[in-house]
Amino acid sequence: MSDTPFGFGLPPEEPDDGDEGKKKDQQSGGGQGPANPFGFGGLPGAGGFGGGPGGPGADNPFAAMFGSLNPTDLGAAFQQLGQMLSYEGGPVNWDMAKQIARQTVSQGSPDGTKDTSVGPAERRAVEEAVRLADLWLDDATSLPSGAGSAVAWSRAEWVEATLPAWKELVDPVAERVGTAMGDVLPEEMQAMAGPLIGMMRSMGGAMFGTQIGQAVGVLAGEVVGSSDIGLPLGPAGKAALLPVNIETFGRDLSVPQEEVRLYLALREAAHQRLFAHVPWLRSHLFGAVDGYARGIKVDTAKLEDVVGQFDPQNPEQLQEALQQGMFQPEDTPEQKAALARLETALALVEGWVDAVVHAAAKPRLSSADALRETLRRRRASGGPAEQTFATLIGLELRPRRLRDASRLWASLTDARGVDGRDALWAHPDMLPTATDLDDPDGFVHREQIDFSELDKMLGEAADKPDLRKRDTGEDGGEDKSKGDDAE
Repeated sequence: MSDTPFGFGLPPEEPDDGDEGKKKDQQSGGGQGPANPFGFGGLPGAGGFGGGPGGPGADNPFAAMFGSLNPTDLGAAFQQLGQMLSYEGGPVNWDMAKQIARQTVSQGSPDGTKDTSVGPAERRAVEEAVRLADLWLDDATSLPSGAGSAVAWSRAEWVEATLPAWKELVDPVAERVGTAMGDVLPEEMQAMAGPLIGMMRSMGGAMFGTQIGQAVGVLAGEVVGSSDIGLPLGPAGKAALLPVNIETFGRDLSVPQEEVRLYLALREAAHQRLFAHVPWLRSHLFGAVDGYARGIKVDTAKLEDVVGQFDPQNPEQLQEALQQGMFQPEDTPEQKAALARLETALALVEGWVDAVVHAAAKPRLSSADALRETLRRRRASGGPAEQTFATLIGLELRPRRLRDASRLWASLTDARGVDGRDALWAHPDMLPTATDLDDPDGFVHREQIDFSELDKMLGEAADKPDLRKRDTGEDGGEDKSKGDDAE
């Protein structure tokens, strides 16, 4: 995250209307303004932002932020500030999030890797890897292929494709924070401070837009597909891999690049099968995130302190305050249940993918064990996605019990076969619980309800009216006469 207030960094290139913005900023200078109600200090006077030719003025708090900027950067800064305050959309300024995410991608990842367009050869390699992965998975799961197509994305394309899913995940809690920002004013002032409240909510939308934009931009430099965090972030039916990140991921593994690509294609294709053929799963996961977010309470006292004690000369203090301790889960049975449901669901998804991919890869790839362990550690250590949710809603999307879930799915395969294992995805109530992860053997060998007889009985009951109507024999005469009388 940046060190500038609310993360509002400057764009790396000059905006299209930079000169025009500069002229507007120069024309807008005026007399001394009133004191800022949030403690921002005095507004810039007629002498300019530097307070004079020699540099920043002591009585100008903005000089610490903008005094060293050249006119072009200063115009860009005010353009972004204007965009922030003029936003009137939902709880997150998604236009700003998209812009900042793409700017972050264009700057390259911390290891120095730059985003590049995907060439024809890379696209063919991804398509072939996904096609082969699907063939191998046919032996490891009863769920059919869920990928209607295979695509190779650049980092920028990943940002574009996944923003709708991020919007669905982040908006609920952002709405709560936006409301809280309006509530930090004293009640007697709220009736007369409509524009001020609107400005604060615009700032809240920009704050979230900036935070999520930066995080998504950083995440785009690390993900290798559309389902790295256990949630379906991309469009349904598209198995997506990022060649530039796959190359970086496999650089220090001493494993042939083709094997790395194929193993990651197995994971992506397995996720696609699960989400395509378990129709309730996506809404179950997103609903669990939403349920957890509803139980978040915003520390309005801390938020009020952050807004009221804003010091432009120490922006890192504001950033730290926004990232730590702002959101607290309510200590209620409902909130605990929501968190347990989400963590268990993530572990079951990732554990199933881990077990199925290992079963498909182990007989065919010499590096299967090494790649499996690398991916497990990568998920366990967390990354930008976990940091994003920890910052925004106090939630880490980390399958803490991935190994337990993977062992349980493997034991189920041994005890019931592939079909018996995968049949548990038919309904959420049939899946293992957090308690079952503590006692996998107990769950594996527990007597299961035979739903086949129930389905048969329900089917026969549903067919009986049609059978009576079609029956023209002696036994059906009474029913037929009753039907005639009814008519």
